[in-house]
Amino acid sequence: MLGLSWITGLLRRRPGRLIGLALAVAMAVLLSASLGAFFAASRARMTSDAVASVPIDWQVRLTPGADVAKAIDTVALADGVVRALRVGYADATGFRSGTAATGVQTTGSGVVLGLPPGYASAFPGEIRPLVGARDGVLLAQQTAANLGATVGSTVSIGRPGQPRTSATVDGVVDLPAADSLFQSIGAAPGSAPTAPPDNVALLPASMFAQLFPADAPGVTTQLHVELAQTLASDPGAAFVDVTGRARNLESALSGAGLVGDNLAARLDAARSDAVYAQLLFLFLGVPGVIVAALLAAVVAAAGRERRRREQALLRVRGASGRVLVRLAATEALAVGVAGVLLGIGGAALVGRLAFGTARFGGTTAQAVTWLAVSAIVGVGLAMFTIVGPAISDARALTVSAARAEIGRGRRPLWARLYLDVVLLGVGALVYGQAVRSGYQVVLAPEGVPTISISTFTLLAPALLWIGAALLAWRLCSLLLGRGRSLLERVARPVAGGLSGVVSASMSRQRRLLSRATVLMALTASFALAVALFNTTYATQAKVDAELTNGADVSVATTTLQGLPSGAADRVAALPGVASVAAMQHRFAYVGNDLQDLYGIDPSTIGATTPMSNAFFGNGDAAATLATLGARPDGVLVSEETVHDFQLHEGDTVRLRLQSASDGRYHDVPFVFVGVAREFPTAPHDSFIVANADYVARQTGTDSVQTLLVRTDVSPPGVAERIRAQLGPASGATVQDIQTQQRVTLSSLTAVDLHGLTRLELLYALVMAAACSGLVLAIGIGERRRSYAIATALGARTRQLSSFVWTEAAFVTIVGVVFGALTGWGIAQVLVKILTGVFDPPPGSLSVPWAYLAAVLASIAAAVTVAGSGALRSVRRPQPQILRDL
Repeated sequence: MLGLSWITGLLRRRPGRLIGLALAVAMAVLLSASLGAFFAASRARMTSDAVASVPIDWQVRLTPGADVAKAIDTVALADGVVRALRVGYADATGFRSGTAATGVQTTGSGVVLGLPPGYASAFPGEIRPLVGARDGVLLAQQTAANLGATVGSTVSIGRPGQPRTSATVDGVVDLPAADSLFQSIGAAPGSAPTAPPDNVALLPASMFAQLFPADAPGVTTQLHVELAQTLASDPGAAFVDVTGRARNLESALSGAGLVGDNLAARLDAARSDAVYAQLLFLFLGVPGVIVAALLAAVVAAAGRERRRREQALLRVRGASGRVLVRLAATEALAVGVAGVLLGIGGAALVGRLAFGTARFGGTTAQAVTWLAVSAIVGVGLAMFTIVGPAISDARALTVSAARAEIGRGRRPLWARLYLDVVLLGVGALVYGQAVRSGYQVVLAPEGVPTISISTFTLLAPALLWIGAALLAWRLCSLLLGRGRSLLERVARPVAGGLSGVVSASMSRQRRLLSRATVLMALTASFALAVALFNTTYATQAKVDAELTNGADVSVATTTLQGLPSGAADRVAALPGVASVAAMQHRFAYVGNDLQDLYGIDPSTIGATTPMSNAFFGNGDAAATLATLGARPDGVLVSEETVHDFQLHEGDTVRLRLQSASDGRYHDVPFVFVGVAREFPTAPHDSFIVANADYVARQTGTDSVQTLLVRTDVSPPGVAERIRAQLGPASGATVQDIQTQQRVTLSSLTAVDLHGLTRLELLYALVMAAACSGLVLAIGIGERRRSYAIATALGARTRQLSSFVWTEAAFVTIVGVVFGALTGWGIAQVLVKILTGVFDPPPGSLSVPWAYLAAVLASIAAAVTVAGSGALRSVRRPQPQILRDL
């Protein structure tokens, strides 16, 4: 009953104190609930996307001589298996089509698959029909282009150790997942990938069994397996589960088969992305919660002197220390509950606007967990800021001490120990050591169920942020304490003749002003760091799309025969096409390592696709391309290849390239002239860049496999025109950059930060305005008694405004400057530490000038409102103000 009376009295007499605390708690709850829900849902989405993106979960390759029927029964009974279909694989010595009258087209070796009925519907992501029937005798798109075959054509298939056989083509299809369909099952993790065959034919299982008996040379059997979608929502847990099932199945098969675990391979990539999502939560979310907690502490500290006087009055009336603590706990509980309700309601609204859902997790358990955590954060914050000081005062202060004014205290312990300098020094050492050692903050070895996180590296931004805040406090105190003459000169434009008095007043209030300035700096640094990081992430996502796609539109095929003759000229003549760059995409062996090779014209490729300095080892794109162009046999290789083969500039590198005359690989000498870290359409690890003319002479063909197209209109529209111009028989795959960017931003590569960016930037904007206005209002409010006494002694409003606006200008300007420097530095550190989130790593930070202007405008508006409100409050009758105080 006493607690209810206490809360009722506070609401009637001190509503501002409760409302300010509740709003500060609500801000912390809002961000923690929203971020927690976002990342919980993101991890679940990563798992579901990984599962959905895998056409075949398992490919079980049966060993020669294995009992196929028994193996099928064993696989069908394995945990989680929905279906298992038998697929035959057979080597083909080559394909041939045409007649002597029309011309005979031949290809090199290839692979023939025998598919059971219903295979296309069971694994819809594996086969995409293009022309003709969806079943029967089907040719892969590129094989049909190589042979000039279409529906109704007769194709001759060469069989090892058997006579050639013929089949009539029923349809032409695309094989989107050819890499996994023709993978080398049982290869060691990290070994070089095997390129899919250039020529593929698909036959009905019954026809395949007649043409390719199980004991014939080059014939193998696989079981393609679909698993039930009942995996854990966390990618790491799902990876461990799927990997364990695969090993259990191999054990049950007793050597009769090996499992190609496509699903685990996909989850393997997703689990490291999930860890990066947790790191983003740590780096982008926790600082915001800390700033909100500090704001709540400042609001609570602003009323501490008044609470002490209230406690003294209650003690005089007989209240014990336990009663005082109980009243403080009641106040904290009321503030915490109100803040939690406001924060969760705001988080639900933010979730609906930013993420399209008001749920707080991918599952009910996740939602309950994050709501509970957020509630604990809110109530705990209120208890810490209200009950903690109350307990300390109840134990340590007498009635007279509680009513006494607190004088100038000693310097804080951290200041005497120079903890700020120590933290900055240690943080800089940790960061420097991590960068020099070539660290990886997240290490997920392929095939290993555990993930390692470099916690040592994570200390760098935390130590630097805390050290910068303490250093800002120290510098503000020094400026206010020993820089009175400087303050007087700076304050003269605002305070006029009262600049000396104002600077003396600010010096006496340096502890309060330093606290307000530091909180302003922390808020500004949070807003700036978040803005820089998110903008840089979005910029690099676009760069990633440009690298992946190569240009606004890309036209590609993978065979040595390349695109149809004259394709580049026909594409260049289409409306909306600004320029076209033809590029060879071959494969070359460096030792035993098969790598992608790109043949280019170094003098013209930059006109169609951006050539960033970051793409090359010397940081100079123009110089590198000029060097390559000046040396016809020059070659650029990746850093990984330089390291693996101990190469130095000028070394001769012998690559094995496929010859157009006999289809075999022959040694071709090149000279190593530079390092390429990234290149349009190239993979991320190992690749080669060479002069197209030299490659054409050495291989006997100038065919090109890729066209990079720069457009001056919408890329998707141009892509449609190119598809119509070339037609499906060309074997070309056409992609545009806008579609690729959507894939990049929603793929498993790190996290889609669209919704997170909106949330973080809006939160930072609100926090900047709230901290600047509220802290200034509280600081001025704490001196209302002094202002009221000055007014009673004859001070005019104009004279009082000198104090208010000078202090407001100091807190705002100094705080924003400190915050800008700290935020820029922290953003640099975060981008460097979280390099794995960026692909490719950025050369510099991207600055959102419009957003930063909005932040400054909101801070200026909040400060103006707070200062004006303070001046209006001191115009009230002085006896009423003094009676309230």
